[in-house]
Amino acid sequence: MNNFEAFEKKDMLLRIKTELRHHAPFTAAGAASGIILMIIFSKISSNAALNIFHVFHPGHVFLSALVTSSMYQLHKCGKLKEKCSLLGLLAIGYIGSVGIATLSDSLIPYIGEWLLGLPNRGMHVGFIEEWYIVNPLALAGIAVAYFSPSTKFPHAGHVLLSTWASLFHMISAGGNMGAGSYAVVFVFLFIAVWIPCCVSDIVFPLLFVKE
Repeated sequence: MNNFEAFEKKDMLLRIKTELRHHAPFTAAGAASGIILMIIFSKISSNAALNIFHVFHPGHVFLSALVTSSMYQLHKCGKLKEKCSLLGLLAIGYIGSVGIATLSDSLIPYIGEWLLGLPNRGMHVGFIEEWYIVNPLALAGIAVAYFSPSTKFPHAGHVLLSTWASLFHMISAGGNMGAGSYAVVFVFLFIAVWIPCCVSDIVFPLLFVKE
């Protein structure tokens, strides 16, 4: 590794650290909103919670695809005032949104459900179970980014939808979660959103931008 590559690696790590630090307070506020919703919907059935998850998760995927693709488009080709390769944009937008949204909304909440011993825990993978909704919305987000890239507002919406999708995934597992469970849920909501969302929206697309 030469000095320039070492500098690039150090710069990327610093960028990741900075983004995570800046997003921590907003992510914590989002997790707190999740706890409030958890209290409000404490009597909701598992099926109803799963149906709400199937609304928030596709919305999360759409905004994530929009932001991830926009970051790549703006930083890779924005200075050249030209469109990026559509194939490259599709690959980065799809993997960065669907792949990481599945980790954020399904896999991490499932670990929380398992630790809490919830009776109806399950790993609901949106792009498989609802492929006819999730995949087209991911492509729609990429298409919007291709013609009109935008990051700030979609990223904020992405963080909130991801928090709520993760929450209702956990609620759908059923069981009586008392006040003692709220701290565990808060931690998992925070983790499920904080690192994956920053990675998908910011870090992942910038890995493919040399400058």
